[in-house]
Amino acid sequence: MGITVFIADDHAVVRDGLRFMLGAQHDIKVLGDAAGGQDAVRQVAKLHPDIVIMDINMPELNGIDATQKIREVSPSSQVIILSMYATNEHIFRALQAGVRGYLLKETAGVEVVDAVRAVSAGRRYLSEKISEKVIDEYVDQREKVGARSPIEHLSNREREVLQLVVEGKSSAEIAEILCLSQKTVETYRSRMMRKLGISDLPSLVKFAIQHGLTRLE
Repeated sequence: MGITVFIADDHAVVRDGLRFMLGAQHDIKVLGDAAGGQDAVRQVAKLHPDIVIMDINMPELNGIDATQKIREVSPSSQVIILSMYATNEHIFRALQAGVRGYLLKETAGVEVVDAVRAVSAGRRYLSEKISEKVIDEYVDQREKVGARSPIEHLSNREREVLQLVVEGKSSAEIAEILCLSQKTVETYRSRMMRKLGISDLPSLVKFAIQHGLTRLE
């Protein structure tokens, strides 16, 4: 069958473009796609593709947190992140989550096939514009000083609630999406905001955008 791929991006034009480009390769087969992070995790758990190409900004569950879940439900699947961001913070969090490739969207069309083949062969692939040296220095700095991103203080469930809150979902809607009680959701929300030292929704939205959990449309 060659290399099997799953595509996750909330823009249909991006999914269609990647499907066409990858499908034209003799050694690559696209098994499916998803427009949201939660759906991507569910489908990957069933399909177990070799490679998952994942947008970093996904509704309901962002690409980095979705990567962590995918590593649990389908350990053999390797994730390549698509991103508009080339900041150390975003790259470090992605690598820490277990991604094997990080592509900038502006060059993804040129590099995506090479990235899929490289990651499938067991290598890491980073967009040419991202310096390995910068990443190495950043990781080394984090390890030396023990610095932690504010995101790391949150549990996986608290990050899920954070993203859904800033996407405008009510506690009742979040409870339905995450299969939790509304009271439990409100507890997670209160605990999450306390950990971050944030008391109002506008500040929470700003924080989420800065840390790649959602985007400003």
